[in-house]
Amino acid sequence: MTILLSDPRVSAIPVHECGEPLVALDASFGPAAARVRGGLAGRLGIARDLLPTGIHLRVVEGHRSVTAQRAIIARYSAEIRAARPGIPAAELRVLTSRFVSPIDVAPHVAGAAVDLTLVDACGEELDLGTAIDATPEQSQDRCYFAATDISRVARSHRDLLAAVLGSAGLVNYPTEWWHWSYGDRYWALVTGNSACYGPVGTETSAA
Repeated sequence: MTILLSDPRVSAIPVHECGEPLVALDASFGPAAARVRGGLAGRLGIARDLLPTGIHLRVVEGHRSVTAQRAIIARYSAEIRAARPGIPAAELRVLTSRFVSPIDVAPHVAGAAVDLTLVDACGEELDLGTAIDATPEQSQDRCYFAATDISRVARSHRDLLAAVLGSAGLVNYPTEWWHWSYGDRYWALVTGNSACYGPVGTETSAA
């Protein structure tokens, strides 16, 4: 069964903040220069080195401010409400969390998550079945990592992502093939380890 970020079991996980700073990923991970916790950066380096020759990780987003997180929540919640007039608040929260995390447990706000894909030696994105950030509605649920109605090539690329990132200690959020995290509450729930990364920065200073 898929555990969503809105699940009370996620928010119940305590965070033992380790104080690790954010670092910018180097150009080998693409032009975004995304910022993530140092420990996550090191594990992404391990995953990168496990890839076959000619295939690379491209990280498109890492740490996200609370303000940015709230904006994504508001936008996607509005889309759901428009499609389902009168939806109860509790159900809206659950459906929204398929695509964007509640603020209090958001892995991106903790600097503990990345959105990424695979590219070839020329920097062209490989087929992963959907675009990054395709919502469940836009993709007919093909954004789910385990979706079956994607090409064999896309499945092989998702499996490759899982192999290298899983070997480096990251976990996937099952509704988004591109979202992987380490050290946050969701990761802790899935792995049975202690969460070491909580929210980073403030409304005005985080980027």
